[in-house]
Amino acid sequence: MTDLDAFRSETRAWLEANCPPKMRQPMLSEKDACWGGRHWVFQSDAQRQWLKAMAAKGWTVPDWPSAYGGGGLLPAEGKILKEEMAAIGARQPLYSFGISMLGPALLKYGREVQKLRFLPEIARGEIRWCQGYSEPGAGSDLAGLQTRADDAGDHWVVNGQKVWTSYADQADWIFCLVRTSTETKHGGISFLLFDMASPGVTTKPILLISGNSPFCETFFDDVKVPKDQVVGEVNKGWDVAKYLLGHEREMISGMGLGGDGVALGASVGPVDPLLRAEIAAFDVDSIAFAAMSEHFVDQLKAGEAHPAQPSMMKYAGTELNKRRHELIMAAGGSDALEWDSARSHGGKAARDWLRTKANSIEGGTSEIQLGIVAKHILRLPGA
Repeated sequence: MTDLDAFRSETRAWLEANCPPKMRQPMLSEKDACWGGRHWVFQSDAQRQWLKAMAAKGWTVPDWPSAYGGGGLLPAEGKILKEEMAAIGARQPLYSFGISMLGPALLKYGREVQKLRFLPEIARGEIRWCQGYSEPGAGSDLAGLQTRADDAGDHWVVNGQKVWTSYADQADWIFCLVRTSTETKHGGISFLLFDMASPGVTTKPILLISGNSPFCETFFDDVKVPKDQVVGEVNKGWDVAKYLLGHEREMISGMGLGGDGVALGASVGPVDPLLRAEIAAFDVDSIAFAAMSEHFVDQLKAGEAHPAQPSMMKYAGTELNKRRHELIMAAGGSDALEWDSARSHGGKAARDWLRTKANSIEGGTSEIQLGIVAKHILRLPGA
């Protein structure tokens, strides 16, 4: 038996002993996902138990160093953990922008004191983060942001507005791009961390057509932020921002993988032969995307990924996710249009379908991603 075989056997036994049966059931609503943070209310004892067990093991962030709350696993071991969790249908114990976006940026650009302060809290699900990037006048042209941080000696004073700030009304802290200089467009941006409970921070939810509201407008009025909460160098936050965007796009591309690993044809089972053929073609494309995604993650962790690959993955994943939900609606017929009934789980199919319309906008529009791919990967003339 190899070391990896032994690790697989031990992992399988540990998961069997520690993953509650309720955490092996498919999630039926967004509330089934655990986001953690100081305001989080666990939906069940099983959800609390599962997060606590995985965090103690370091497996909420299995590839992070153990010094920062991670599992310290090798890439091959991380794959095994993922496979064994999928084999029993185990839910992800923690969803977190701290894990998928801020954490990698802190690992690369953060000072040691910042890593030790924030990363273990993220790994344990004790702090929930939101992202302060887009502004009313700075979306695709993110470097045009105008939220500013003025130097007040021993602290910064932040004023401005962000928009499309996902879950800002539920977050504990924000990682925020601010303008600290106007000398150059990209060179005058800093990457700042601060508490959402700070005086002067307010949020306003933006209601979507789906009836849900993950997005918010966020306002800063003379918010005082300690000087030591800048990540990286002052006026060089654009480097941190770009690195984090790659991880955000990797996260969003994961929508293309779906949630439960079940082929769409097996889950909806339509009678119409033409629709069956469309779904079969989708399942083939989904399998191909999963293989491409695994290869990309391997390259990313090995430092061999092309800088523009996250844009390619983000575009492909979000388009695949939109296609999935179009097919689910088509297979469901008029029943899929139910909005509030218990049978439809509160209109889950219709609400999820409407929510996917934002997939090709958030994290950088599909048009922006295609432009990046054309210029930096395909090297097309004039791109």
